[in-house]
Amino acid sequence: MTAKLERYKEVSDVREMAEEISRLKKEKNAIIMAHYYVADEIQDIADSVGDSFFLAKKATETDADIIVLCGVRFMGESAKVLNPTKKVLIPDMAADCPMAHMATTDRIDEVREKYDDVAVVCYVNSTADLKAASDVCVTSANALKIVSRLPQRYIYFIPDQNLAHYIADQLPEKEFIFNDGFCHVHNSISLDALKKTKTLKPDAPVLVHPECKPEVVAEADYVGSTSGIIKYATESSAKEFIVATELGVMHELKKRNPDKTFYPAGPMQICPNMKKLTMEKLLHVLKEEDSEITLPEKLMREAKAPMEEMLRLAK
Repeated sequence: MTAKLERYKEVSDVREMAEEISRLKKEKNAIIMAHYYVADEIQDIADSVGDSFFLAKKATETDADIIVLCGVRFMGESAKVLNPTKKVLIPDMAADCPMAHMATTDRIDEVREKYDDVAVVCYVNSTADLKAASDVCVTSANALKIVSRLPQRYIYFIPDQNLAHYIADQLPEKEFIFNDGFCHVHNSISLDALKKTKTLKPDAPVLVHPECKPEVVAEADYVGSTSGIIKYATESSAKEFIVATELGVMHELKKRNPDKTFYPAGPMQICPNMKKLTMEKLLHVLKEEDSEITLPEKLMREAKAPMEEMLRLAK
């Protein structure tokens, strides 16, 4: 009985916080944008939920005065770069992405000196400093389309080596320079773990994010971005799926497909930084308007150009 009462209290608290968040959002002309990897209750209250590409594009379309970006820090930076006159808040400044820092501007300079005909392609999962030093940004949803449209022969793809290998395999006419970076969540999904799960569910299609290792990608029935995985599962006639990406996506998968069952590919598909965001922190940041993303104007101008190029080439 005690456990049931505690659970009821938790549900009541979440509901009360959601009501207060909704009130503050209207009062302050704020919009809440959330990534698929954050907590379920935050996804439920958000005005827009999506992957990196969707959120980047959506940030350019809002007339809100305040954008609350529920994701890791580079996502807040991207929203600020695309909306320099708006106030951009993030519920927890400590929610950072290690991969976003796994490249350097010094290395970019070295590559540019060595190769005349090179494009520096920057995955949006990166800092504003890295974006500013690049030619174009990409997401996992649009990387193939954008890189295929670039005139340069050499592609220095930063920071994720796994996504770079996935794109390179499909574009043999390009010569890729790989960077030593990775998403620790996707990189931790092992081939052995996937095969064990596949043994238990042999008829379930395997849906893999391209940030996974090449040997895991090779086992996939479908490879794509988070939004692509959701779309594929929703349109498929299959009733069971094995999912190789961060488990926050399960919330949207189950909402859209209540008659289907989804299994993780491995045991450690959780991003601790995404999970730092809570309803309490979201309510606090709306009340106090602290944890604001601020960037130097020069940096914002320089980082905006490759992001706008991404939006242009992705059309």
